Amino acid sequence: MEPAGPQHDVNNAIESPAKAVKHLALLDRDHSILDFNARVFDWAVRSDVPLLERLRYLCIVSSNLDEFFEVRAAPHITAAMAGETKGLYTIASFESLSAKAHGLVERQYALYNDFLVPAFAEHGIRIVSHGDRSPAQRRWVHEYFVREVQPLLIPVGLDPAHPFPQVANKSLNFIVRLKGKDAFGRENEIAIVKIPRVLPRLVRMPSHAASHEALFVSLSSIVRAHLDDLFPGREVTEFSQFRVTRHSDLALDEEDVRNLRTALRQGLQHRHYGQAVRLEVSAGCSTFLADFLLRQFGLPEQALFKVHGPVNLVRLNQLVDLVNEPALLFPPWRPAWPHQIQQGTSIIEQLQSRDILMHQPFESFDGVLAFLREAVNDPQVLVIKQTIYRTGSDAALIDLLSEAVRRGKEVMAVVELKARFDEEANINWAEALEAIGAQVVYGVVGLKTHAKMLLITRREGRQLKRYGHLSTGNYNPRTARLYTDLSYLTADRDITSDMDGVFSHLASQNRPPKLRQLLLAPFHLQRRMVEKIEQVGLAASRGEDARIVAKMNALTDEALIRALILAGQRGARIDLVIRGACMLPAQVQGATDNIRVRSVIGRFLEHTRVFYFRAGNQEDLYLSSADWMNRNMMRRVELAWPVTHPRLRQQIVDECLVAYLHDDRDAWSLCADGTYAPPLHPQTGLGAQNALMARYARAATRVVKTPAP
Repeated sequence: MEPAGPQHDVNNAIESPAKAVKHLALLDRDHSILDFNARVFDWAVRSDVPLLERLRYLCIVSSNLDEFFEVRAAPHITAAMAGETKGLYTIASFESLSAKAHGLVERQYALYNDFLVPAFAEHGIRIVSHGDRSPAQRRWVHEYFVREVQPLLIPVGLDPAHPFPQVANKSLNFIVRLKGKDAFGRENEIAIVKIPRVLPRLVRMPSHAASHEALFVSLSSIVRAHLDDLFPGREVTEFSQFRVTRHSDLALDEEDVRNLRTALRQGLQHRHYGQAVRLEVSAGCSTFLADFLLRQFGLPEQALFKVHGPVNLVRLNQLVDLVNEPALLFPPWRPAWPHQIQQGTSIIEQLQSRDILMHQPFESFDGVLAFLREAVNDPQVLVIKQTIYRTGSDAALIDLLSEAVRRGKEVMAVVELKARFDEEANINWAEALEAIGAQVVYGVVGLKTHAKMLLITRREGRQLKRYGHLSTGNYNPRTARLYTDLSYLTADRDITSDMDGVFSHLASQNRPPKLRQLLLAPFHLQRRMVEKIEQVGLAASRGEDARIVAKMNALTDEALIRALILAGQRGARIDLVIRGACMLPAQVQGATDNIRVRSVIGRFLEHTRVFYFRAGNQEDLYLSSADWMNRNMMRRVELAWPVTHPRLRQQIVDECLVAYLHDDRDAWSLCADGTYAPPLHPQTGLGAQNALMARYARAATRVVKTPAP
């Protein structure tokens, strides 16, 4: 494994814990993100992973790299082009990240060409190149090109009247060098062919051309085989497919925007044409064509990736669906109905006597939908309030909110329009809800509303009573099958009153209310977490039992990192389960000996946020929507809430903390030099996710279910 990035001297002579914390250099965030993707890539390498799933992980890494370049690369590129040598973004930072990214991409294509392609061929699954096609197959491909592809192509020859065209972010294109003269006797030698996104990137050959195999052709190879047909009378001397990645993080001056929704819609139109940050071309692309493209996009040579295969590995994910071979996939996982929700009985009635915890995807997200559906259908429910961050394209939840409006209930939806890469979907949902009379709020100027909460208010006799749902994850039925998250249903008076106060704060923009149980960012979540860490550290310095176990997706907030380091130096035992970026250098002798960091990469995406603190006799456990990142603490509306019920708290500790600390199958360990040591027993060890799947499968067989109402 490559080092996680710059890590400076830790100052061997540590005079005091405070001084050690001050001088201990943190790990580089961007390198840590790339290292996370190297860990994901390992699942594409593992022999115990089914073949199509290995391809899927390869595509996930490519998708993650796309997002990395779209969001994180621009400052490094800009600094490199400006010759910066000092500061956070420099020539050196760009070259270091570029080298690591190139290494990971080279490993991806080596795996694809040297192992996956031959392995698929053994199963009769092939993507057939032009040179390997039989005459009958070439005839079919030609007919497909003439019928489906050629009518959508517009080759553009470059000259003063036809400048280099606008090339959209991550779109497939061809650059062609031509010999001979055009219809007007000119020798314009460069042409661009843009491939429409509406065309499928993989096409399955019909049975009469494929015999008994599952044969496919890529769209790029179809176009490549017919480039001469696009330029009659000219000779194609050189060509290459290419793809440019652009900076795609929308930046709006919200203080100067009158209508955020309108401004975002306009911004989305320009996202596809932002600053170029990466250029991918075929491995055989000539230096002449590559240099021409680099000049057009204003990129340095290190931003050029010459790849031995399709320039967009993400689109190979289509093969998983097109093949549909169960033997080459994970055994299907069917989440159980939440075992704490008794079917056939009102969920609201059950909440009157106890809180309910759901663990997805081991338990079904249908429990959340059932809670909302019951509220919609209950004539005594008067108000429904919900945050919407990433609901995706699934309309089930929005349909329920719409039905609530039609039934005369007051519906308030806090829609976060700035959820990265979900902006357009959220704008559409917001407009649909507004059109039928829901009260839609767009959060707080300058902040993202990332809190996940659903609150219903119900008339019970002469009183109004509230019932709430809080979650570590999004209200998205699709990702709820793929992400590990905790859902918490409660009728606790303090928690639901706090939730109502937060909703009122988001709508009115008034000062937030004094909260009894919830911790709210950006106001006091970070401060309270730092206080909890300090309490544990002080307990350790007094010789008392002192323990911190925290699970999250990323740790990059410097204040929290420094607090953890100091607590560890005071003697607290600290275990951190961090899926992705981690800037805390663990296991550094004399500085962070008491801190262990592990990253669990499994079949499901780890997404749960759990924070456990023990200071002497005091124990606290929180669930949260927030990772320990500065943006979550200071630039987002986030929530954390305590779990005090002994049984539920023990369940969370067992399933989300202890199970992951004993994982030796999927857990990587952060070493003192910033690298990650691989799992001890990747094929035979104990995996937390596997154990939880087995546990919930057994529980499902013991439950006698009554028909749902």
